[in-house]
Amino acid sequence: MPIIGNIIKGFIEVRDKLADDKNHVEEQREVLMRLLKTAKKTAFGKHYKFDEILESEQLPKTFADAIPYYDYNKIDKEWWQKLHDGEENVTWPGVPDYFALSSGTTGTTSKRIPVTDEMISSIRNAGIQQVYALSNFDLPPDFFEKGILMLGSSTDLEEVEGHKEGEISGISASNIPTWFRGYYKPGQDISAMEDWDEKVQKIAEEAPNWDIGGLSGIPSWMELMLQKVIEYNGVANIHEIWPNLQVYTSGGVAFGPYEKSFNALLGKPITIIDTYLASEGFIAFQSRPDTDAMGLVTDGGIYFEFVPFDPEYIEQDGSLSEDAPSLTLSEVEMDQDYILIISTVSGAWRYLIGDTIAFTDIERAEIKITGRTKFFLNTVGSQLSVNKLNDAVQHLEEEFSIKIPEYTLCAKRIDGEFYHCWYMGTEDKAEDAKLADGLDEYLKSANKNYKVARTKALKGVKVTTVDPEVFSDWNGRNKKKGGQVKMERVMGEEKFKEWEAFVEEGV
Repeated sequence: MPIIGNIIKGFIEVRDKLADDKNHVEEQREVLMRLLKTAKKTAFGKHYKFDEILESEQLPKTFADAIPYYDYNKIDKEWWQKLHDGEENVTWPGVPDYFALSSGTTGTTSKRIPVTDEMISSIRNAGIQQVYALSNFDLPPDFFEKGILMLGSSTDLEEVEGHKEGEISGISASNIPTWFRGYYKPGQDISAMEDWDEKVQKIAEEAPNWDIGGLSGIPSWMELMLQKVIEYNGVANIHEIWPNLQVYTSGGVAFGPYEKSFNALLGKPITIIDTYLASEGFIAFQSRPDTDAMGLVTDGGIYFEFVPFDPEYIEQDGSLSEDAPSLTLSEVEMDQDYILIISTVSGAWRYLIGDTIAFTDIERAEIKITGRTKFFLNTVGSQLSVNKLNDAVQHLEEEFSIKIPEYTLCAKRIDGEFYHCWYMGTEDKAEDAKLADGLDEYLKSANKNYKVARTKALKGVKVTTVDPEVFSDWNGRNKKKGGQVKMERVMGEEKFKEWEAFVEEGV
């Protein structure tokens, strides 16, 4: 009988019931107040007169009116660069102990995002909240005695000018609580490995020695790891190695496009739980089984604002126009795409994180990620966000009984005419022309803007199928394998030329 598991599960259930009655709007107001009070004597706080903002009876509005929007390039150039020049108290008291390196999905040059002790604490607390929420998923007591394999970037962080640098998954894993280390796999030695292929090989070798109950990591890299473990150990599916595997905590990107190929690696169904951990902080997690939406962490170290996702507010470089209106949590509406803006305990202020979201339940502050501001395909008025592209790919998987775990596309000029040119990663046999027709018909029926565009400037759709490994090889060449690296879903024409040349090289 799993005695320890019963004790842990009972404790979690009690703690989760105590946390049921949350006032997310009030929590956000308190977070904003705390952020402003803490940072009022920093250079940023003095420049924007946080003292005066704090005296306002309309705190959120005064805050929004006083401070402009910042994307990474702007805040780094005007403020964070001073940290690298040795200055203290720039946008947050003191100096950060860590910088999260993130090239995200938009480029090869790493961003260096400050990560303070307060942010580490905030991420840890959000993770604990997520553990408490597991009581909602009706997991058996013995689950709470199994290991959890967290697949991320290296925990061997680089020492640079008095601070440490690495991807946020590596920074988080290097700061896991002492009590959790007995559950944590692959362990500190393997987690510190820098070389992705070497790390996965070691995991495959050690896998039979572990009793894994849960997995955590980005779907694309998790799939590759599971495939390696299955292949190396000569089994049919991962449950032959880890029979007690019951939960996968996905993160970084929408799980939908990977669902079919991921499930093919399993011997039985497991619980999938979505999370939203970015380099800038732990933003949201799924807290109940009857939805795949995620609840914003409204009582942590992040204050949220929401800008209606209207193309007229977005500049060519993906930044926001100064007149773009922002809303608080108390003002948002259902089923409206919003650009997510955050202010954090790491000294990011009114920061454009680059994601778009929509609310599925305002009272619970539950959201879905709907895309990226830079990956909004609107070159010829088709207005396709990433979630709509994902839906289309899942439709093709069902219609043609195939798996398409990866894809990318571009609105490309061919002989003066615009086409949506797709590359789809699949190991299954399918005719490109039939996929293109099926895709086109689905998008016309599901999206009125796309249908209108197809009668005007958008000439048609082209599909090219390639091996899914082409996508991981592309990421490996341009960035690094594993960790937070994600595939670009929508490319500009110049980047797409590089992509097509890369595909040709491998043919």
